[in-house]
Amino acid sequence: MSSPSVTSRTTLRPSPPAERPAEAGPRPDELQRSQEKAVVQMLDVPPVADGLAARFAEHGHRLYLVGGSVRDALLRGTGAARRDPGDLDFTTDARPEAILEIAHGWADAVWDTGIAFGTVGMRRGEYILEVTTFRADSYDGASRNPAVRFGDTVEGDLVRRDFTVNAMAVELTGPERRFVDPHGGFAALAQGVLDTPDVPERSFADDPLRMLRAARFVSQLGFTPAERVTTAMSEMAGELARITAERVQAEFSKLIIGTHPRRGVELLCDTGLAEHVVPEVPAMQLETDEHMQHKDVYTHSLVVMEQAIEREADGPDLVLRLAALLHDIGKPATRRKEPDGRVSFHHHEVVGAKMTRKRMRALKYPKAVIDDVAQLVYLHLRFHGYGKGEWTDSAVRRYVTDAGPLLDRLHKLVRSDCTTRNRRRAAALQRNYDGLEERVAALREQEELDAIRPDLDGNQIMGLLGIAPGPAVGKAYKHLLAVRMEQGPLGPEQAEAELRAWAAENL
Repeated sequence: MSSPSVTSRTTLRPSPPAERPAEAGPRPDELQRSQEKAVVQMLDVPPVADGLAARFAEHGHRLYLVGGSVRDALLRGTGAARRDPGDLDFTTDARPEAILEIAHGWADAVWDTGIAFGTVGMRRGEYILEVTTFRADSYDGASRNPAVRFGDTVEGDLVRRDFTVNAMAVELTGPERRFVDPHGGFAALAQGVLDTPDVPERSFADDPLRMLRAARFVSQLGFTPAERVTTAMSEMAGELARITAERVQAEFSKLIIGTHPRRGVELLCDTGLAEHVVPEVPAMQLETDEHMQHKDVYTHSLVVMEQAIEREADGPDLVLRLAALLHDIGKPATRRKEPDGRVSFHHHEVVGAKMTRKRMRALKYPKAVIDDVAQLVYLHLRFHGYGKGEWTDSAVRRYVTDAGPLLDRLHKLVRSDCTTRNRRRAAALQRNYDGLEERVAALREQEELDAIRPDLDGNQIMGLLGIAPGPAVGKAYKHLLAVRMEQGPLGPEQAEAELRAWAAENL
């Protein structure tokens, strides 16, 4: 049985000449099939997919590897950037009840939480697989929830997908694998172009989240959106208001931890989408930083984010990247023109920390992430009071204590915040920070710098003063902590003397 031909817009298929001599080479349909076979050979498809396909074939159904799974398999086949292949997506002509029957006895676990949308999830070994019946949905234009309607062809299913690079499929149930690419996804993948199978206005009206996904793919894969895509994004940015904050946050976070987050953020700002996600970021385009070295604070913040990424040691750090992007968002609200003509942004770190909390809460980030990012924004200027090393040991202790477990991230953020083009000044700033880190290391050797506590705990305070639990114990504890921060470790005898002197004046 021969494989049916596939209509494709890929640039790999040349147009046939008007007249074709017999000796001119293979016919267009033969050349197309040859190219399709070459593409299939590039695919890095795990054996578990073929095992599942055999089950579907036994039951008289077709199974296609589809969407991002095909895209990433092709990227792996070409040696390009790759994702974890542990999650696989499929589409099929089988209805959900038939999918459940096929999975029974083969999958290690099966779940049907998405069965109303035609999706059955399953696990086989280390792989998570999702199988969805062909879809031919319609949207009401008021939400992103479709009226689910099952389709009959894979081509009909592919046209409703978000981007052409995700609208490719590989049939696994025939006598040989068949590449299905009716919208030129392979050519778009090869050229790094992001386009939609349908006209972008209709695609984005169906699901406005796709506009944010476009920026995410620019960040993750380094693609360039087609002109018609960016035009539609600009014209339809307001449609993003139909999407829940949780979904927006999920896409934005994936963008930030992508390989090219600056490009993703710039696309959001250029198209106006940022106004509906993080409006504080494009607002920085109006401000000039105090060093007068950058076009605006916006550009400076993007550079800081890139420099922070260079300092990551264990993969993408969402907290660090968000702090780098947002560290100066308080500048527009604190901008002042000084008598000498310079522009100042006094206390912008305090205002920025509050703005960061407000925006991240609106995006429904977890409290722990909000707290960490806001604290880094709040502390990012603290170092600039260090001067040439004039800080006392007490000031160094407070710097470490206020940063707590964020100290390593704070080091990276502060160093990244140096974007001056003056090499001498940049080198001086880095030397000063080297000096601060050396001070931190020296104090850490002398005392428990990462967990500074008073020399006496609450029980010892109550025993020495003969008092019961209550506010007085907390006040005494805070006093001893302040003394400990100022003077360093006191030892039991000196701490007791300090406590009794405090009690004589305050109790």
